[in-house]
Amino acid sequence: MSAGGRAGRSPRRISSSASSAPRPGRCRGRISTSPGWPGARRTCRPCPRAPPPSAYGCWIGWSPTTTRVEAGRRRSVLKVRLRRAPRGGDTPRAVPVAEGAGVPQPLRAAAEAARFTGGCGQRLDIPTPEGRVLLVGAGPARRPLDWERAGGTAAAGLAGVRRLALDARGLAPEAAAALAAGACLRAWRFGAYRTCDSPLLEKLDVLVDAPEAVAPHWERVSAGVRGCLLARDLTAEPGNRLTTRDFAARLEGLAEHGIAVDVLGRKRLQRAGMGGLLAVGGGSAHPPRLAVLRWRGSHAGPPVAFIGKGICFDTGGISIKPAQGMEAMRADMAGAAACAGAMLALALRRSPAPAVAVLALAENGIGAEAYRPGDVLRLAAGTTVEVVDTDAEGRLVLADALHYARRFRPQAMIDLATLTGAIVTALGAHRAGLFGTDAALLAQCAAAGEAVGEPLWPMPIGQRHREDLASDIADLKQCATGRLLPDACHAAAFLREFVGDTAWAHLDIAGVEMRATAAPLGPKGPSGFGARLLDALVAHYFEDVDRH
Repeated sequence: MSAGGRAGRSPRRISSSASSAPRPGRCRGRISTSPGWPGARRTCRPCPRAPPPSAYGCWIGWSPTTTRVEAGRRRSVLKVRLRRAPRGGDTPRAVPVAEGAGVPQPLRAAAEAARFTGGCGQRLDIPTPEGRVLLVGAGPARRPLDWERAGGTAAAGLAGVRRLALDARGLAPEAAAALAAGACLRAWRFGAYRTCDSPLLEKLDVLVDAPEAVAPHWERVSAGVRGCLLARDLTAEPGNRLTTRDFAARLEGLAEHGIAVDVLGRKRLQRAGMGGLLAVGGGSAHPPRLAVLRWRGSHAGPPVAFIGKGICFDTGGISIKPAQGMEAMRADMAGAAACAGAMLALALRRSPAPAVAVLALAENGIGAEAYRPGDVLRLAAGTTVEVVDTDAEGRLVLADALHYARRFRPQAMIDLATLTGAIVTALGAHRAGLFGTDAALLAQCAAAGEAVGEPLWPMPIGQRHREDLASDIADLKQCATGRLLPDACHAAAFLREFVGDTAWAHLDIAGVEMRATAAPLGPKGPSGFGARLLDALVAHYFEDVDRH
């Protein structure tokens, strides 16, 4: 059961080659196609005949695989280059200014007249003889996220241009990379099914003092951006275009980045005893799937596991939802999309940490084989569950996925799901709910979320929440009955029964998976919430070899 919003616009792609290597297509040395975009040329060693690079290139986008669904799409590519100087011409230039910092002298008089101070979100468009200049406020600029928001503000303020220059000269390399990342996140649009759309940003020149110093930082953050945009692209797809089979096919395309992909169909699900996933998907013409993605990394230790709810469309089943707002249930797979995006990010930046993602894919439909309130299901863990509400399907598919993930003996499990409307009532669209069993892991998740602008808020799982799930005929009830119930806490208490002794965190992302209005880091529509959070979590806390 999810609280959703509306979809955004046009798919574009990211493929990164920002490095000290010569520009793609210029080097005649050995070529590698991984981890870049399919067919992208990337030098593995310098070619003596290649001219020295004057810019560092990166092609930004998402949808790493071409499938039947994408055959007729309008595609666009955002090309990012790190440059020492502007190209000239009439390319608009955005100049970020931290709060309290000085505005460049030629623009100071205009800034003072407009009372521009560099505050967060401030913009000032100034025509000059050299072309259009946009001053962008970065606020206090104490962390990379502030610069990301400034980059997004610049992209929003110059919407409709095909080429944009971000003037990051004078900034630290990390800040310059964050500025570019914010612009890429904000420039994304989903227009796959529009026959006519407004112009998109196609080229982004990032002006820096030393491209070779910025390139490693950009390569790192662009992987997270690409993962986030993949998650957005998947979440924006309508249910008739992203069925369980289509979703699985998209995930199989990640294999070209070194991710091992295994998709369990109905027969294998039956052999594994996944009664929850099979029941939820039983009423649909599109059979359920369990997709397992593995990134082996270079450490020999146990992986970190991501578990995602992937309900491609949620009618509510026999406990059918009201018609109003049901169209937003195409985003009920945002948790699985975020996990897939995080795995792509780890692969693109060649993370040394091993990781596995277990994604439960189903459509909660109505049909002759649909499960019913009052049914008793036996899940993969052997636990029997009394069904109370077929619209509380997410916890059933997650329970089977969590149990399956335990076979990899992970050091930690983090699940993401648009699980309950109750968490939206509690937290609105400002933060996702954070539940779990391990205080250290919960603190790490919260810190990673703050770092990338995907904030969490801790929520309780009390003994009474588990007692409310006592059943007269099964091991436990799927959910409690009555009014004004803490259903988000009940759902977390239900899931806790299937994690064993493994450190576990549960992120209820209902309400934050879609933006109702545009924000500095994204337009109205899918947010990709969770993909960059998981990538940051692994980067900060799971890549230390001493941990294994």
